[in-house]
Amino acid sequence: MSDVSTDLQVVAIGNALVDVIARADDPLAERLIAAHGLERGAAVMVDLERVEAVYADLPPAQEISGGSAANTVAGLASFGARTGFIARVRDDQLGKVFTHDLRSLGVHFEVPPATDGPATGRCLIVVTPDAQRTQCTYLGASSHLGPEAVDPDLVARAQVTYLEGYLWDQPDAKDAIRRATSVARAAGRRVAFTLSDPFCVDRHRTEFRQIVENDADVVFANELEICSLYEVDEFDDALDRVRRHCEIAALTRSELGSVVVGPDGIVEVPAAPVEQVVDTTGAGDQYAAGFLYGLTEGHDLETCGRLASLAAAEVISHLGARPEVSLAELARDMVA
Repeated sequence: MSDVSTDLQVVAIGNALVDVIARADDPLAERLIAAHGLERGAAVMVDLERVEAVYADLPPAQEISGGSAANTVAGLASFGARTGFIARVRDDQLGKVFTHDLRSLGVHFEVPPATDGPATGRCLIVVTPDAQRTQCTYLGASSHLGPEAVDPDLVARAQVTYLEGYLWDQPDAKDAIRRATSVARAAGRRVAFTLSDPFCVDRHRTEFRQIVENDADVVFANELEICSLYEVDEFDDALDRVRRHCEIAALTRSELGSVVVGPDGIVEVPAAPVEQVVDTTGAGDQYAAGFLYGLTEGHDLETCGRLASLAAAEVISHLGARPEVSLAELARDMVA
């Protein structure tokens, strides 16, 4: 059991990765994508040999601690929320960097690093002029996250346990998710689940539907992901289905904003204005951060959606998947 003196708002479970972010013009990006068999705008899982080959061909890059759910707790911390994180790193240099970065934000992260096995995971991200990102991910030590890493006390003390869909690619991580969900349910807490990526949904559609229908109180998805989940072409059809299956669904639609489904109906939330979209990496992660912050602070769903849009707008205005300015300051007038 961990020694947490105060209740937490959100505990997240996800991959611990270091993001390596490089900008590339269209000709360079197309050559790199073709040379390594990637798909523009999509995420692909690779082994160590392949990620090192892609890394060798990248233009100058920026290294930042990342991982989808880790980015979300970083955003929550920027709002001032009390958060915890469960993930696995190796006791190597990248693992130390990741741990330091998260703890420096005030996030409770105490899972012991692995002393053997794969290196700490990393995600190579190529950002093109249209702000789309092509991702190449080596999970490394993250793939060894198992149920033993889940601290029941930590989960039980959080209002919401937030689960990352990407974890479903790893059998041990499935068991970790099941344990965390069971503990949260027994403690009367909420469970939130993000579908993560349309290709991830394609790989695990049946199980994801079961989670949405039986385990998740709050579901996050973008338009492509929710349509893939229900194998429909129209967003409204997917919206009609998900509203029957969970308490709250927060569905993003890029520049069209988002649609939030709750017990009292549907709320449409416009996208927050952005002077220039630089990099869409982390937009969904920060949307979830804003929404969960609002939810755990007791705000109505419209305010939750507006906080989510605010956080997403901040992160797409610069390179990288974590806030560069205080989200608490940006949201001060909104939550006053």
